[in-house]
Amino acid sequence: MKKLTIGMSTHDDFDGVYFTLQSMRLFHPEVMNDVEFIIVDNNPDGVHGKTINGFVHWIQEPNQYIPFSDYKSCMLKGKIFEHARTPYVMVVDCHVMMVPGSIKKLIDFYDSGKDDGNLLQGPLLYDDMKTISTHFDLNWRGQMWGTWGTDDRGKDPNAEAFEIPAQGMGCFSCRKDAWLGFNPRFRGFGGEEGYIHAKYRKHGKKTLCLPFLRWAHRFGRPNGVTYPLTLENKMKNYFIGFDELGLDTAPIYDHFLAETKQTRETLEKWHAETKVVI
Repeated sequence: MKKLTIGMSTHDDFDGVYFTLQSMRLFHPEVMNDVEFIIVDNNPDGVHGKTINGFVHWIQEPNQYIPFSDYKSCMLKGKIFEHARTPYVMVVDCHVMMVPGSIKKLIDFYDSGKDDGNLLQGPLLYDDMKTISTHFDLNWRGQMWGTWGTDDRGKDPNAEAFEIPAQGMGCFSCRKDAWLGFNPRFRGFGGEEGYIHAKYRKHGKKTLCLPFLRWAHRFGRPNGVTYPLTLENKMKNYFIGFDELGLDTAPIYDHFLAETKQTRETLEKWHAETKVVI
């Protein structure tokens, strides 16, 4: 039986899917007998989607290509847990590369039982291959609930795991049976950071930083963003998530009124629309 599902969702990013999968197959050969891959394609009928579908037939390891076009959302990465056939799951963005040895250490961490059903993440490794961010501090800035931070405990990749408030969702992991899930009403981009971490704490769990679980993330987008990226979707996701968890929504209003040209009436309208069950 395989141990770990490595999954990603994608929208018109064949290059990212290709290099993420191939880097894992090239630089993590010691775990390939223990893993399966899942790709959730949010634009399967596009040129990139058709190319990805053709490419995965060359992958020797067990894999699932899952087309999904009912709606657009970066939260489709949650569907990886639904389709995973292994006890452990790791989700990465389709433009992330893992430091050699990190996936094997993750499997060993699970095998040892140290995860305790918590949400597991690791330090973001910047392009200089030296600078890291171990977590998100839950402050509002730039229309996001979370700012990058670095805890000195994460600088040594051999250090013990420690609790963090949140982290970017370019790489995260937990047991399949411990996944709490994104709200199914999320659409478009934004709102998952902070929300999913607060959800785990509400259920008596933690988010742990595993210093060895380092991931490099391609931030540059010379070809632009192809998926829906709107202020309305982002704000509605925050409202939906905060209301679900019983969090005070006043900071959302305060931040977005200061950061954008939207009126309070518009924000209240969007908030009210999230409460209408269709």
